[in-house]
Amino acid sequence: MGKLIKNHWARLIVLTAAAYQICAAIEAFFWPKIFWDFLTKNLDGGVKPIPILQVVNVIMGVVGLAWEWPLGMLAGSGLHRSIEARLIIYPLSSLVALLIYQGTNAGLYYIVGMIAYFWAYSEGEVVCPEPWTLPKRGSTARRTI
Repeated sequence: MGKLIKNHWARLIVLTAAAYQICAAIEAFFWPKIFWDFLTKNLDGGVKPIPILQVVNVIMGVVGLAWEWPLGMLAGSGLHRSIEARLIIYPLSSLVALLIYQGTNAGLYYIVGMIAYFWAYSEGEVVCPEPWTLPKRGSTARRTI
């Protein structure tokens, strides 16, 4: 059996979360509701009358999709290969997804994806320049003196 490549697994989870976030934001345009409205009505201004959170959720979902299934210009760049940048951006995506009622599942998926990315980062995995490939063996050649 092969070894689990955690950054590929995390990528699939975050792709699912981003797609779910976009669908939830589009639904929230029609039925605006804050998830936390049972505690306070102070956050209702974020979804109606101006759909601020819905637009932010669509933008963050598109960014997540473009980052994880990289566009041609993004693939192989330093930003695409950085697990650290993902661990900075995805908590924000999770937060805005968790604020709207329809996006709670997407927010939870982001949290699971962040855990998997952190696991990959702590084990020293790298994201390959070409998407969905494995790191080349012997790419870090040792120098003999």
